[in-house]
Amino acid sequence: MEQSSTLFAVKILSQDFHIRGRSIHGSFIFAFLVSLLFCAWSVVTVDPCKAGSILTLEQGVSEALSANWSLKTYRERIAQAGYALSQARTGFLPSFSTSYGYTRFGDPMTQKIQAGGIFGASPIELQVGTQDNYQWKGTITQPVFTGFAILSRYELSKLGIDQAELEYQLARLDLVLNVKEAYFGILQADKGVDVGKRAVESLEAHVKTADNFYKVGMIPVNDLLKAQVELGNASHDLVRAQNVSTLARALMNSLLARPVEAALEIEDILEYRPADHDFDQCLKRAFEKRPEIALIAVNIMQADQGVRLARSKMFPQVSLNWEYIKEGDGLEVDGSPYHEPNRWDLMVGATWTFWEWGRTHYEIKQNESARYQLNDTLNSLKDKIRLEVRRAVLGLEEAEKKISISKKAVEQAEENLRVSEERYKAKVATSTEVLDAQTLLTQARTNYYRALYEHKLAQARLQRSMGSADK
Repeated sequence: MEQSSTLFAVKILSQDFHIRGRSIHGSFIFAFLVSLLFCAWSVVTVDPCKAGSILTLEQGVSEALSANWSLKTYRERIAQAGYALSQARTGFLPSFSTSYGYTRFGDPMTQKIQAGGIFGASPIELQVGTQDNYQWKGTITQPVFTGFAILSRYELSKLGIDQAELEYQLARLDLVLNVKEAYFGILQADKGVDVGKRAVESLEAHVKTADNFYKVGMIPVNDLLKAQVELGNASHDLVRAQNVSTLARALMNSLLARPVEAALEIEDILEYRPADHDFDQCLKRAFEKRPEIALIAVNIMQADQGVRLARSKMFPQVSLNWEYIKEGDGLEVDGSPYHEPNRWDLMVGATWTFWEWGRTHYEIKQNESARYQLNDTLNSLKDKIRLEVRRAVLGLEEAEKKISISKKAVEQAEENLRVSEERYKAKVATSTEVLDAQTLLTQARTNYYRALYEHKLAQARLQRSMGSADK
């Protein structure tokens, strides 16, 4: 509507320019009209999150997965692991280095030579070098054999990427569960506010009736005071429920990387829907899908590579070196009567540290022990998963039973309050009976909504225990 109004205003404004005969440059008019259109478009294209739109659970999960700060740190860890792999890959390649040096001697280098055939003649002193000596050297070093150390480091880096990705999947599962818990927490808190408001409204009506009865002398003052006290207590509970609702929204906003005080309205999905929860099927899926199991498998492979890396120290380290050298008595290192202008040499060298008092042996044993520990950790994890799945299934079954029981209790409590109010108006029941009936109804409604919340939460936890991030 605002956009069409702006377009109409632009049209009128254009006509006014022609009527008054003002001489305005065409480009200025065009820029002015475009600016108005842009403003109109900005009005009608408001960010739905800022316009108070209702957030669904699916939208909340998607937004958290893309915006949550904690999850972003795990994405960076994956990137870091990729860089580490690229770094390890360079270990297979030759390295290039260069150096430039200057050496000055106190005197020119000389050598004394005995004159041949002349008995008692003084030795001849010949200059064999210069005081100023410059050298530039370029070196290429290629590892030939390192006892498979370079290969082990490369494999460890590859496994590091797998580890980072699995840790990301774990963080993703935990985030989805946290979002669901926060989402259902808002729904439960809102239901608590609704129950509190209905209790206050009912008690306000009862206080009004009791006040009318008191004014005509039909009830003593203490009955009226009881009703007023119960109304005050209900109002107090309502304030607390409203605060819980506000805090629940703040938690959800923090998971979505929104300002904690931002307004948030969500879709009400706190209705009961039966869910399949066969324990054997859930456990089978958990063993197939849980990232923790795959993560330990990666850790075991890392321990194997750690053993291999430690054993590499038992072998000689062989490398190939090629050097190109330029020397001279000036900065340009272009030779001299005592320096070759350039030369090169090729060398194959081996270094073998064969005795370190058992250091390598103990390092190997340390890595082997870490591998055995991971096997025990895997068995412990499987027991933990069995317990988590069992707890989630039992929680789901318990919540389903509570829902049917509490739903019937709400119906009975509503009827009990209706009868008590009618009896009170007919003066065959006391005010205490009405207040007790209202308390029972409030408790029954609270139990019902708590059962719905626990059922939704049990479903979410069962999915998490199976390694699923379904929205």
